[in-house]
Amino acid sequence: MATYKKKGFLHQHFRIFHLKDTAMKEIPFHYHDFHKIIIFIDGEGQYIIEGKNYPLKPRDILFVSAGEIHRPVTYPGKLYERIVIYVSQDFLAHWQEEQWNDGEIDLSNCFQRARESSSVMHMPKGTEHDLLFHMKKIEKVDKGQGFANELYTEILFIEFMILLNRALMSNELEKLHEATYDPKVQQIIEYINAHLPEDLSIDMLSDTVFMSKYHLMRKFKAETGYSIHQYINSKRLIQAKELLSSTSMPITDICFQCGFKDYSAFSREFKKQFKMSAREYRRN
Repeated sequence: MATYKKKGFLHQHFRIFHLKDTAMKEIPFHYHDFHKIIIFIDGEGQYIIEGKNYPLKPRDILFVSAGEIHRPVTYPGKLYERIVIYVSQDFLAHWQEEQWNDGEIDLSNCFQRARESSSVMHMPKGTEHDLLFHMKKIEKVDKGQGFANELYTEILFIEFMILLNRALMSNELEKLHEATYDPKVQQIIEYINAHLPEDLSIDMLSDTVFMSKYHLMRKFKAETGYSIHQYINSKRLIQAKELLSSTSMPITDICFQCGFKDYSAFSREFKKQFKMSAREYRRN
């Protein structure tokens, strides 16, 4: 049984890449343990995030939360230029845990807002805080060798995250275009993510959207590129991985909490997906 691959590893608080392609190979659906922000600079492309297809325009900002299944869609011979930012969940959580006079600070709020509203927002020209200009400054400093350069880069990045969250809270960023998606498929995706511990048989899901199971399976695969069973399995494994790292819950309880009915099947799928056992992952 195929499952999605986890791509990329992040051993630092954040990483920034400025990439430009005209002949990029097709990237399969995948997810990350870290959050991802993409600033689309120029060219043509689309981005599929959790079954929603977003057409891209220059100065768009994409928010991909950790665990969200996604992939870019590019066109042969067409420019695809973007700034890609990987940011650790632990890094953002650290600042949330600090004590501040003006209350709780959650730099990951922008990802929550994106999940609730739109994963793609647009930076209009002449905004009060030009996020693109600030990111270019971080890129330049990151490549430098000056005094306390690493610390200076981190301070600038924290400032960028603050400005980004402020821009969303004050509605400086625009929601230019709606994603295209099949309403029935999106209804199934939302239902699955809200009911992972429960029985999610194809028969039950097809009854939920009043569609034959064979038609639903074909439509889900056509719209998202993966089967319903693959999607459910991957989401359950992602949730199990998060619980292993964030709680002391017994592994057997995590197995059933995430919707697996058999511990041996859970153990086998976890090791197949993450190249180590659940016990090894928790220990490491």
